Amino acid sequence: MKSKFLLLFLILILAVLLGIIKGSVNIPLGELFLKVNQPILMLRVFRIIVGIIAGMGLAVSGIVLQAILRNCLAEPYLLGTSSGAGLGAVLAIVMGIAGVYLPLMAFIGAILSVVLVYNLARENNKIPEQSLILSGVIVSVALSAIIIFLISISPTEALHGATWWLWGSLQVYDFKLLGIVTFIVLAGVAVIYIFSQDLNAISIGEEEALHLGVNIEIIKRVLIVVTSLITASVVCICGIIGFVGLMIPHMMRFVVGPNHKTLIPATCLAAAIFMVVCDTLSRTLFPPLEIPIGVITAILGAPVFIFLLKRRQKVR
Repeated sequence: MKSKFLLLFLILILAVLLGIIKGSVNIPLGELFLKVNQPILMLRVFRIIVGIIAGMGLAVSGIVLQAILRNCLAEPYLLGTSSGAGLGAVLAIVMGIAGVYLPLMAFIGAILSVVLVYNLARENNKIPEQSLILSGVIVSVALSAIIIFLISISPTEALHGATWWLWGSLQVYDFKLLGIVTFIVLAGVAVIYIFSQDLNAISIGEEEALHLGVNIEIIKRVLIVVTSLITASVVCICGIIGFVGLMIPHMMRFVVGPNHKTLIPATCLAAAIFMVVCDTLSRTLFPPLEIPIGVITAILGAPVFIFLLKRRQKVR
């Protein structure tokens, strides 16, 4: 097991070095540290930091939702955070206040959508899995329809900004916001890791978890709040990036097994690698143009996820 973690860590270091060197303009590593290239170096380093933080947050949130909902297709945006954040961001863009207020509007939209989904799904102070999933789907579809309507009646410039944001970008301009998001994500991942044994019990089944003394409803509520805060924080800083929270946890289950004690840290490393590599590709495939990172994660993620799904079916 240690060798697997070491390998993942070494691959992450290589991915980070590649991300620093490669860009729309290729600059040798030695020259990047020259004073004239310092702004480029800082931009690339901060993009890598955002990629690592976003990857960790989305992937670990995916692990939690797949465990507590016992649904292999559960992912961070299942609770409506993406559509809620998207609506908040589009409203900010359409109203012309995108510069400063877009992350705040996206965060508020994400949190409000989760609150709506939670209240729709709640039955007698309990949260049935199927009700939560269906409520998330309904809210996501409704909010997505509003987003499309707003984009369709907006000027071309606003349309471009909204579309770009909805497909994700790791470009950071507010470093204080990055610091806040980093704190929320790292604290959230730490809290989730503390509950790793409870996640092991819940993923087996609710009856078995109850026999082991796990208070399922309280743990569900705590983890839903934590994953919602993580996802909303990530979305508010880099937009909507798909497949990370769905695909990476499944990949790591094949590598390190289903035990959340090892699955969570392994997934953090793998998601960080995936995001850094995808961001490097988004900047280098068609220079000087940059492709939204959500496009790259979808193109790479969909075939890999299909392969993993088929392989799992064969194993069964």
